[in-house]
Amino acid sequence: MASRETFPKDAMEHAPQLYAHAVRLTRNRADAEDLVQETYLKAWRAFDSYQDGTNLRAWLFRIMTNTYINKYNAKQRRPDEVELDEVEELYLFRRLGTIDQSRINPSAEDQMMELFTDDEVKAAIEELPEAFRMPVLLSDVDGFSYKEIAEMLDIPIGTVMSRLHRGRKAMQKRLYEFARERGLVDESLVKESD
Repeated sequence: MASRETFPKDAMEHAPQLYAHAVRLTRNRADAEDLVQETYLKAWRAFDSYQDGTNLRAWLFRIMTNTYINKYNAKQRRPDEVELDEVEELYLFRRLGTIDQSRINPSAEDQMMELFTDDEVKAAIEELPEAFRMPVLLSDVDGFSYKEIAEMLDIPIGTVMSRLHRGRKAMQKRLYEFARERGLVDESLVKESD
């Protein structure tokens, strides 16, 4: 049960997660620090609107997300709508047969993901259009549910699901390109599967 007296302590427990998320959003540590500070300031001022039983972490993330959208994306009130029809369904997974199997254990998706460097995964996320990057970060990195993301971004759950789907497919395509660049793909099998 959060009260105005316990709020600073309760809210600060989420500071590391908020800061990490702010760095991913702003791509700049100084801007991330400002965003976190502004988030806490707005949360303190809006404490009276906080409802007992509400997930404090999700509430803080929503404030941060809205602050980011309003402040850092002021020139684009609404993220650009991007059509990714050219991104094939299950692009990466359909081409797993073209990856050199001696480099991975074919039974574990996690082991396949270990083939990619942190920089490659970060680059794949960074290259996503903003409309897809935000839901992917909130879901796959920060672990929020579809419902929580929908509330944070003020969009319908179906839109969250669609943007997550498209964002993940775009990431798969980019990660597959990294695999090809690093020679993890058997090119003779690519021509057969394309």
